[in-house]
Amino acid sequence: MKRRTLLKGAAASVSLLAAAVAGLLAPVRLLAADWPQTAFDSENVAAAIKDYFGDAPISDSDQVSIKAPLQAENGAVVPIKVTTSLANVESIAILVEKNPRPFVASLDVMPGASGALFSTRVKMGQTSQVFGLVKAGGKVHRVSQVVKVTVGGCGG
Repeated sequence: MKRRTLLKGAAASVSLLAAAVAGLLAPVRLLAADWPQTAFDSENVAAAIKDYFGDAPISDSDQVSIKAPLQAENGAVVPIKVTTSLANVESIAILVEKNPRPFVASLDVMPGASGALFSTRVKMGQTSQVFGLVKAGGKVHRVSQVVKVTVGGCGG
């Protein structure tokens, strides 16, 4: 073994050990939020909303907007964006009504956030109502849009 390789390996090991002792290398699992398993396992929109948001009151809101294509040519990658100008945003969720598991994505927002944006791509098997829900100030604000899914852009 070359002396230079040995010295590099020893220096890297000492650096990792020092970072671990200083607490800079925390396990990623500890940093992740709780997984909303029951919401993802729900088989209808109402149950998924209750499982994720609890008993918070739900109302349609003009302070939440959803941007999705009116007609998606490829249901495997449908871009959806939910934005809000509400203060004290706690979380955002996206649900697709006719998916076998309607709860498709969620985002927990850092405390004290005013306004938020969540953008992702979801898989849709058929034309369906898409819901964007934002929890802010203890209330759930809802917006929805129908997305028509076509195969190859030929209608459906």
